[in-house]
Amino acid sequence: MSRIGKKPIPLPGGVKVQIGEQLEVSGPKGKLTVPIPPGITVRQADGKLEIQRAGDEQAALHGLTRALAANAVQGVSGGFTRELDIVGIGYRAEVKGRVATYTLGYSHPIEFLLPEGVDMKVDKVAGTAIANLQARLVLSGRDRQLLGQVAANIRALRKPDPYKNKGVRYTGETLRKKVGKTGASAK
Repeated sequence: MSRIGKKPIPLPGGVKVQIGEQLEVSGPKGKLTVPIPPGITVRQADGKLEIQRAGDEQAALHGLTRALAANAVQGVSGGFTRELDIVGIGYRAEVKGRVATYTLGYSHPIEFLLPEGVDMKVDKVAGTAIANLQARLVLSGRDRQLLGQVAANIRALRKPDPYKNKGVRYTGETLRKKVGKTGASAK
């Protein structure tokens, strides 16, 4: 039996769950829905959600449904954050409303529309271990999948360069810097 699927999901205070064709989770940060596949049942007992399956045919969906439900519960109660670093001289980011503007070494600034439910904050950073760190982007939202996709799209605007270590990277992401070409050695 799935170890992940067997774990009950504790419901924090202020989180309400409605079980039907879909699992609807609402809390202080908003409302999320989780699809319930056939053969999977969800029941609420003494402040916990339990996910059960009908047979071994639904083994793969058992853990998946439990993970999606746990992410929804955590998202509507506390939310998720994802941090990115902008590294490079002259690289910048600004946020005005739902539009983020990036200057990432191209001939033009890049405008990125943030989807509904994802907020971004730009922190100017000085004196860190990473050389040329210009700014730290803090993305926050209630939907973990949407937040991760937005972070990946922002990182794709200027992927980290393995030769110069410049670009947009996740905070804590380690890059192995390549040596590059050396001069032609004459014998």
